[in-house]
Amino acid sequence: MQSVIGWTLGEWREAYRNGTITPDIVLTLAAQYAAADNAWIARARPEQLTAQLAQLSERLAAVGGDMTQLPLYGVPFAIKDNIDAAGWETTAACPEFAYAPASDASVVAKLRAAGAILMGKTNLDQFATGLVGTRSPYGAVANSFNPAYVSGGSSSGSASVVARGLVAFSLGTDTAGSGRVPAGFNNIVGLKPSKGRLSNTGLVPACRTVDCISVFALTVEDAESVAQVAEGYDASDAYSRANPHTAPVAVGRAIKLAIPATLEFFGDTQNQAVFEQAVERFKALGAQITPVDFSPFKALADQLYFGPWVAERTVALHSMLEQQPDAINPVVRGIVENGLEYSACDAYKAEYLRADLSRRINDTLAGFDALLVPTSPTIRTQAEMALEPVRYNSQFGYYTNFTNLADLCALALPAGLRADGLPSGITLLAPAWHDTALAHLGKRWQAGLGLPLGATARELPAPAAPTPAPGSVRLAVVGAHLSGMPLNFQLTTRNAVLVEQTLTADSYRLYALPGTVPPKPGLARADSGRSIIVELWDMPIARFGEFVAEVPAPLGIGNLSLTDGRNVKGFICEPWALADALDITEFGGWRAFIASRG
Repeated sequence: MQSVIGWTLGEWREAYRNGTITPDIVLTLAAQYAAADNAWIARARPEQLTAQLAQLSERLAAVGGDMTQLPLYGVPFAIKDNIDAAGWETTAACPEFAYAPASDASVVAKLRAAGAILMGKTNLDQFATGLVGTRSPYGAVANSFNPAYVSGGSSSGSASVVARGLVAFSLGTDTAGSGRVPAGFNNIVGLKPSKGRLSNTGLVPACRTVDCISVFALTVEDAESVAQVAEGYDASDAYSRANPHTAPVAVGRAIKLAIPATLEFFGDTQNQAVFEQAVERFKALGAQITPVDFSPFKALADQLYFGPWVAERTVALHSMLEQQPDAINPVVRGIVENGLEYSACDAYKAEYLRADLSRRINDTLAGFDALLVPTSPTIRTQAEMALEPVRYNSQFGYYTNFTNLADLCALALPAGLRADGLPSGITLLAPAWHDTALAHLGKRWQAGLGLPLGATARELPAPAAPTPAPGSVRLAVVGAHLSGMPLNFQLTTRNAVLVEQTLTADSYRLYALPGTVPPKPGLARADSGRSIIVELWDMPIARFGEFVAEVPAPLGIGNLSLTDGRNVKGFICEPWALADALDITEFGGWRAFIASRG
């Protein structure tokens, strides 16, 4: 059998497309899972897989056999066992809590509808309370590089099965960093979306106002592809939000990163070394690094566990606390019971503080593409964690706990291997709905890193051909809107990002329009023409209408053909305005014409 361990989405798609494999390969894959592997709480039984394969066949037939209509066709995935799937118990790593949901969680339903095959449900810190991966009656999940160390949590099993290539991607959850810390400890990507981007319907809540379902994958490209399938407004989730599509969709060549002015590693010089190397790598990519005051971030992080916000966890588990307190892990119970000490007045005061700190954090990040931090300042052995379970857990959350309270999105990335062979990660954070821009920057980072994928020793595949970012319009500009030209600000102030310089098809003529201020060209299709230099910019779709409203006659926005066959939106000119215009086609572009005028 051809090994599918560690395959990326692109490799799965290509293998299905060329007929190298058929979907029933998941039966063979499932048989390879070790029975003693406690990263799983439940694995798909043969009859469950057979039923999913039958559904997949029906879905393919419904789209006329076109696999491209099922973007996750036959791709194996796993979900954290606090997320519902019909036909599977949900335990949240507490057998006494277990129940049988009647339907899939909204995100699981979307992934299955796109063709993905659920291979199992994964272990976690009980009730998603912890960043360690050790607080489970099903056992502590080992680090995928060194079993003496913790895997990170609470999404421990979901990170482990991806890092070892047992599935192509998995779902975790992230309240305090549970979708990021395990990614950093296992050399994989952890995508923490903007709150409400993925529906939480069918999720066992931890802190309902800040919970996010997250995505683990071997590559940024895969994580973002999965999120694009799973996202969408869901009226059944009171905290679901529609993407306004106003945020940047990419990061320009001049990367602007903030980093904490004072960094904390709790004496871990190996993690510190990897982070310092990461900063230097970003500088080599052209990034401008600016230290910022981290105190508001730290103050907000402290609120999640050391203030009234912990009462949200108490609300989520009130029935278990009242009826079966002994069924709860002692460390988890101790944390959750703290919520009983706070009053409603305390909670309102905490919300006022959260709002103030969140505003300060978002103001701090204005003007930056992202905040760059270590995913975790340190890592611990399982033996160390047993001695100091709360203290060391708190250390892991130093750079994560503030994120959801401040309404930020985040992308955890592999950064390098320490001197002892353990992985260490970095995280990029930005305001809500900057997810696509973070993914764009994350792909650039991962492409130049040269690390193996997870713990598989496999190399990063060649990137897919670039396409316009979701939620954007790709616009070709030819004159006064080019970089450095007088009207370029109309793009940049609307969060448009330069993608590339290229050429039109060889069927255009360029004219200098008389009497325009500032001077503008007119581009027109002609029987006898040549290729003209243009710039391609990706603009958030919600800002596109504003931009078009400012385009004066005789110019307009239409469809433009490029030299490589692509078609994009671009500037065109009405024919009546060209009679008195100067034909400047021979210059091949507006810059050359402007330069010729001295």
